[in-house]
Amino acid sequence: MDVMPKWADVVLIPLISILLAAILSALVILAIGENPWEALKLMVDGALGSTYGWGYTLYYATNFIFTGLAVSIAFHARLFNIGGEGQALIGGLGVAIICLYIPWPHWSLALLGAAIGAAIFGAAWAAIPAFLQAKRGSHIVITTIMFNFIAAAVLNYFLIGALKAPGMEPATAKFPEATHLASFQDMFNFGETTFFRGAPANITFFVALAACVALWALIWKTRLGYEIRSFGHSESAAKYAGISPTKIIMVAMLISGALAGMMAINNVQGEAERLVLNAVEGAGFIGIAVALMGRSHPFGVLLAALLFGFLYQGGAELALWTSIPRELIIVIQALVILFTGALDNMVRMPLERLFLSMRRAKNDGRTI
Repeated sequence: MDVMPKWADVVLIPLISILLAAILSALVILAIGENPWEALKLMVDGALGSTYGWGYTLYYATNFIFTGLAVSIAFHARLFNIGGEGQALIGGLGVAIICLYIPWPHWSLALLGAAIGAAIFGAAWAAIPAFLQAKRGSHIVITTIMFNFIAAAVLNYFLIGALKAPGMEPATAKFPEATHLASFQDMFNFGETTFFRGAPANITFFVALAACVALWALIWKTRLGYEIRSFGHSESAAKYAGISPTKIIMVAMLISGALAGMMAINNVQGEAERLVLNAVEGAGFIGIAVALMGRSHPFGVLLAALLFGFLYQGGAELALWTSIPRELIIVIQALVILFTGALDNMVRMPLERLFLSMRRAKNDGRTI
């Protein structure tokens, strides 16, 4: 029987961890001579105070939803897919090929084609480390890290070679007009009133929400999801029940790679409308923190992605209007990751003791 109720594990522990990270961040900001309260207000106003700020926050959150979900499905199979960065890069290659070489009549069809292409390319890139883990016993963490660097080299090869547009920049040509996705500015344009003006958020955000629902249904409402969770809890028990470890490792990693690859429809097709170097910008690694904070649950991943989207956009505003360096925002993000991941037991263990004592008191007919 669990010591803590589910709501405490899903909501209370992350909330306390974020609060601790915020307190420590405030002390750091105070130490460099800035006002923490003013810094917080500036971050909130920059990220949430206008539809422009919301547009950037949701754009970043969309990237983190995909990479967070990718890490989450692997976590359920007790696999640490740290290769989301490379899988998203290769997913971008799939998006570029689909958009450049197929004459799409409308962006809706191009979105469907690009999503499929990104998923296939991302899954294919994840399949190699998965096979090495399932058949050769290679550690998935080592191989996926290595494949991040290989993916960057592969992308560089194509962007200075076969896919390079005329000019000095290592990038593809601009995608055709028919492949340009509907932005929030297009979708929420009401004559003289236009929301999200100039922000990169686009319809991919709703694709990310659909991915959250689809992954929730897969993990908790299907036989395959039950097998993945069973394997993650106990490989030996799963094998005894007839569940193939090779099948679970391959399937979980293929889904994980496909989700990471689908991030490219947001940043490559939706925002840049071409493929450039370093298009992922670290979102693959942020996905690990998002999955940890979200407890590998799609709804938790969504909330954690929104938080990190806020930190990214609010941090950019903070660096722009104060003397606080951009690097300090990375420190704040690192503190959030530290408290929600590595120091999780620092919060969990006292809470478990508290709930255990409350339960014992209830059983003894006493109150605390």
